[in-house]
Amino acid sequence: MKPHTLSSFDRDLDAIRLNVLTMGGQVEDAILNASRALEGRDEDLAAQVVQGDKLIDASEEEINAQVVRLLALRQPQADDLRAAVAVMKMAGELERLGDYAKNMAKRVPVLISSPVIDGAAGALRRQSRLVGQMLKDMLDAFSRMDVGLARDVIARDVEVDDMTNALFREFITHMMEDPRNITPCLHYVFIAKNIERMGDLVTHGAEQVIFVAEGRPAEAREKGHSTALIDTPKE
Repeated sequence: MKPHTLSSFDRDLDAIRLNVLTMGGQVEDAILNASRALEGRDEDLAAQVVQGDKLIDASEEEINAQVVRLLALRQPQADDLRAAVAVMKMAGELERLGDYAKNMAKRVPVLISSPVIDGAAGALRRQSRLVGQMLKDMLDAFSRMDVGLARDVIARDVEVDDMTNALFREFITHMMEDPRNITPCLHYVFIAKNIERMGDLVTHGAEQVIFVAEGRPAEAREKGHSTALIDTPKE
């Protein structure tokens, strides 16, 4: 991006970007800890994730307020306006990612008292780890306006989709084998779908990087097989 003629605008926007990156770190921790709590059946860690979501929400509110002040005071045009709006959108995507991590953590107490499904929690942690790495790389791309890295993040979302579909088939098999597995497997299905949606949100963030850097929307991305029939709440 071209430097703004008003250095004060650049300083203000850089400060907001730093807050977005800090918020992104909070979300990375939430995803990691929620998946750890799920695999370790750790109710205390799950409760920390749920409680920590308030900090993520507060971060989004502060970033939005900062962007509104920036728009009102500086009245940016063209590239600068696009960059400011993209930062606000990025914060919104991160807030929703935090909600999905919280939703995963909220299911931990129920699953602790349910039959153990061998390998399920570990598979979901691997899926979460993939999304977490995508998020880390997306934030790196955002900090450097690295279009190549942003496109790489977008391409990896297909792997998340494919992993979700494989998990769905596995959970359905467990449910057919033993009716006692139905309740825990349904929770696992919802968690897998939420992780898939996390991947979608991360790719939206990567698309924002491309839009800011190039001034045009990112190319249409490939998707894995649809799992749209499984609908899950955000929280």
